[in-house]
Amino acid sequence: MTATHPLDRPVWNALTSRQSDCALGEGLARRFAPRYGPLTGARDASPESQAALAALPDAPDGLWMLEAQAVAAPPGMVVTHGADCVQMIADGAVSAPDPDFAFVDLGEADAAEMLALATLTRPGPFAEQTGRLGAFIGVKQDGVLIAMAGERMRPVGFTEISGVCTLPDHRGKGLAGALIRVGMARIKARGEIPFLHSYASNSAAIGLYESLGFRVRQAAVLTVLTRAG
Repeated sequence: MTATHPLDRPVWNALTSRQSDCALGEGLARRFAPRYGPLTGARDASPESQAALAALPDAPDGLWMLEAQAVAAPPGMVVTHGADCVQMIADGAVSAPDPDFAFVDLGEADAAEMLALATLTRPGPFAEQTGRLGAFIGVKQDGVLIAMAGERMRPVGFTEISGVCTLPDHRGKGLAGALIRVGMARIKARGEIPFLHSYASNSAAIGLYESLGFRVRQAAVLTVLTRAG
């Protein structure tokens, strides 16, 4: 049975709509081109969709599936990692961002520094052109990027906040929360609903997101598939 809500299969719904230009694959399974990251989606759990997953181009980091249910390995593939997550949305009133908060819009000139920050802090999969998937903003100190947040998946009517990270020496200053509030306000101004994902075990992050106006919509499962052998 196909999902009835766009966020039940967010990768599939993003790559078959507003982000189709970022997709590899045809038919019942798509993945972001590797330069954008490893996220992969299928239309449903049917044998035909599993076959389409197995036919997708090889990826060094595997195929990362983020869906409401765990994904079984198609023939010729194995599950190499799995994790319980939560999917959160901000579909109600949210607090306005601090008008005096100093942030900058990030672009191509910042791509190398964005990748370096994400590689150091590991907020989730982040590739060399992940920053092109949506608007990214950051905080700089003495010209150095110390915190950032941005947009990743964009199924119709929704935009995911992702890539939220802060250099270790600058944590605890409220930078992540302030950046997320700016991102939420921009998404809301477009008439869309912000959403995000967190590992279910990361209670500190979930608490922060709840304080900003997010609520848990559903449990989600991260499943990483790689070629057998």
